[in-house]
Amino acid sequence: MSTPAPLAVIMISLNEAHNMEAVLENLNGFAREVFLLDSFSSDATVDIALAGGVHVVQRRFRGFGDQWNFALNHMPVTAPWVMKLDPDERLTDELKASIRAALAAPTADGFVVRRRLWFMGKTLPVTQNILRIWRTGTCRFSDVLVNEYPIVEGRHQLLAGELEHRDSPNLHHWFEKQNAYGTAEALSAFRGDALSAKPDLFGSSLQRRMWLKQVFLRMPLRGAVMQLYCLLALGAWRAGRVGFIWAKLRGDIYRHLGYKLFEMRKTGNPYEPPASRLGAPHSRAEQTE
Repeated sequence: MSTPAPLAVIMISLNEAHNMEAVLENLNGFAREVFLLDSFSSDATVDIALAGGVHVVQRRFRGFGDQWNFALNHMPVTAPWVMKLDPDERLTDELKASIRAALAAPTADGFVVRRRLWFMGKTLPVTQNILRIWRTGTCRFSDVLVNEYPIVEGRHQLLAGELEHRDSPNLHHWFEKQNAYGTAEALSAFRGDALSAKPDLFGSSLQRRMWLKQVFLRMPLRGAVMQLYCLLALGAWRAGRVGFIWAKLRGDIYRHLGYKLFEMRKTGNPYEPPASRLGAPHSRAEQTE
């Protein structure tokens, strides 16, 4: 269709050149506006985005919740709807069509998409329903260091189609990314940071999720539990050896998180994730604090 959807897509990035060209091609002709909040990439992320007509702002990264809230509050969005997108995600044609139809005659305040996970270039039989679209000005993110959640009041509706999460291009990249996430999670637990919502088994879906997370992080053998959950409950075994490897590595993430938290408490040293490879401010991108 030649007319873009009444939608502004917002992404945040750090060294996403390997994804930027493909995600912009995926969005070409679909979204009315595309914005990128970059954390001073040292690769060609900003160059590719600018060449694709993206409005780019660069800002120092302080945490995922903080970065997303800044993007929502400061990007010059004019479209009536906003969609959060990660550079490693792709919208299927069915999802694009369902978004167009939903926004043409909206019956909800927020829209949920079904995201399918990819690993080692292969689709996994694992999907997640996540809130990704809302009316402009109605969303805020939980102000957490990592694993932030959008908070949108009102009715949410699940859309048809899938959002493909292509994740890392190879295991080396995957290990680096998950290592940084795990360190941030351990640091947050060491400091006693608040979760994305007050844990409550009988509260909202997000509060129930935070209750389960709180319980799980205190559980012994949580790495083994996560591995079995991914393999059996989520059905990763159906992807063959790739699924078994993914489940094993998901369990390892929580094993390593526990080790890091133990180390921080034992040494009293709440270290942060290693500094990423940052580039200089881009001469053609807007800079902000």
